[in-house]
Amino acid sequence: MKVDNSAIHGRQAVIELHNITYRYPGSRHDVFSHLNLQVGRDKIALLGDNGSGKTTLLQIIVGLLQPTHGEVYFNGRLMRQEKDFFPLRRKIGMLFQHADDQLFCPSVLDDVAFGPLNLGRSREEAMEISLQTLQRIGLQGYEDRITHRLSGGEKRLVALATVLAMEPTLLLMDEPTNDLDHDARARLLEILAGLDMSFVLISHDWDFLARLCTTFYALEHGHLHKSETLAIHRHSHAHPLGEQGHHHSMP
Repeated sequence: MKVDNSAIHGRQAVIELHNITYRYPGSRHDVFSHLNLQVGRDKIALLGDNGSGKTTLLQIIVGLLQPTHGEVYFNGRLMRQEKDFFPLRRKIGMLFQHADDQLFCPSVLDDVAFGPLNLGRSREEAMEISLQTLQRIGLQGYEDRITHRLSGGEKRLVALATVLAMEPTLLLMDEPTNDLDHDARARLLEILAGLDMSFVLISHDWDFLARLCTTFYALEHGHLHKSETLAIHRHSHAHPLGEQGHHHSMP
């Protein structure tokens, strides 16, 4: 991989990070330093070991954390203060690692409608958008379900619906396949593959990333490295029932 310090040529970047450095309060060491990233019409995979700063980077993009040094730009505008991030958060949706962190209303429909209502939509408009979004991801009929009684996979899809209902132009996702069974993972993959939307996706699920992403970054030792190639390779592996006839899907 090579270090990426390049700008997006011939198109406007939605997000630009310039020389971002971040250090946790009380720490002597930077999580990352002088990091640059541009996100335009991209489907980006963000890889790295646990603790490398991937989630921290997404939180800096949406203003939940402030960098120790460096600048965040949204559509060419410098984000200086908390109020500057308000328009950014209307256009950039974030799917948290744990669905329960963004589901807090009594019913599924209430949760999905919360975002459009918060954006100033009328209740009628918010309800229409929410119903259309639920249908879009295959959750029609879930409107009156009690959110906290849903399965983990169902909660993940509802959390995604709450984000999509706000009609973002960029989606940030933090380990969306965590704790999903095979069917829920397959459904999430199908939905995301059908989105005409830019996104940044954190995952340790290599097959999931390979099927969805076009650009791959690795956050290693505080530096961001980029590769635009996907190498398909053979390797030895073992798993239960491996003696049975089977195949592995390739992107």
